[in-house]
Amino acid sequence: MKYSEIMVRYGELSTKGKNRRTFIMQLAQNVKEALAEFPNLRVRGERDRMHLLLNGEDSELIIPKLTKVFGIQNFSPSIRVEKDLAVIKAKAQEMMQEIYTGTETFKITGKRSDHHFEIDSQQLQLFLGNAIVDIFPDIKAQMKRPDINLRVEIRDEGAYLSYETIKGAGGLPVGTSGRGMLMLSGGIDSPVAGYLAMKRGVEIEAVHFASPPYTSEQALQKAKNLTQKLVAFGGDIQFIEVPFTEIQEEIKRSLPQGYWMTITRRMMLRLTDMIREARKGLVIINGESLGQVASQTLHSMVAINEVSATPIIRPVITMDKLEIIEIAEQIETFELSVQPFEDCCTIFAPPQPKTRPNIDKVHQYEERLDVEGLLARAFAGIKVEKISAQQETTEFADFL
Repeated sequence: MKYSEIMVRYGELSTKGKNRRTFIMQLAQNVKEALAEFPNLRVRGERDRMHLLLNGEDSELIIPKLTKVFGIQNFSPSIRVEKDLAVIKAKAQEMMQEIYTGTETFKITGKRSDHHFEIDSQQLQLFLGNAIVDIFPDIKAQMKRPDINLRVEIRDEGAYLSYETIKGAGGLPVGTSGRGMLMLSGGIDSPVAGYLAMKRGVEIEAVHFASPPYTSEQALQKAKNLTQKLVAFGGDIQFIEVPFTEIQEEIKRSLPQGYWMTITRRMMLRLTDMIREARKGLVIINGESLGQVASQTLHSMVAINEVSATPIIRPVITMDKLEIIEIAEQIETFELSVQPFEDCCTIFAPPQPKTRPNIDKVHQYEERLDVEGLLARAFAGIKVEKISAQQETTEFADFL
């Protein structure tokens, strides 16, 4: 069926009161970025609906991408006609002739937001129901769970007819809850954590630590590809590559093996917090799942968190691995995450890391390091790229 537009219904945006317009504008921007490959598409955000004017673009290509954009409750590919009963009747009959196979039940759902229209919603439903029976005398009407629910909305600008209601991603538009720094490794958990934070409206920037030559170009590209998967849910994402080789070499050279991971994570958190402050972020997000590895025990988290007062969001903290994998498969990051390109955490993982690090010993061991100098040099070498919906990356010359 040749649709003229897609009518989008908001989710939680309906509860936002005076801030509603801001949320709608952000959602419209996110939709434009997610659908940037369709140049003729036009997005018009209104108070109670968003309209995607297709202008000849293929709705079958747009629909799968639209289902991933947070902030949408559901949407319906629609045909817009003028507000004339004869025209509406003819289009309703034409649509039913295309979709009815002879066995389905049906229902007409009418809605009239234009109260100057000549008949009310109930009269519209009766009028169009009779019109369908005129062309299919044996068709059966069913008010609850019909096979076909033909929706007709009479609005100020026209009449909209649709029969599909496609579930959206829900949540809040990405960007409406502020900005957070996602500590993105090449593993399964952190992309899922980023996805869940985005669902609550957080604009994420992906912070990835690279330790060449110990980590490969393939490992770096893997992290960028994982970021690319997250772009579909809310628009462009800044990918921040942090050089970490010197820090890891110094930790390995100067400290006992059991504390490598604890102090590595403390240095990562310090750097992420410096990036957050420079880029005006509000929180740090990571993929820690309680008890999954040595650095993710409560004792380790306390020791690591000591270096920052910034709130740390851990969306997968209570999930077991199978639950995380299920989401990773759903958002299409799992196959990428299990590619055999190791990140800096796994390359330098000690054989027997401390699961209950002693904080006094942590302080003692860090005194062997030039912490401020190491952080400053790593920070100075940061690279930032924009990961966009078109699977392109553009490097920014200016980090700040």
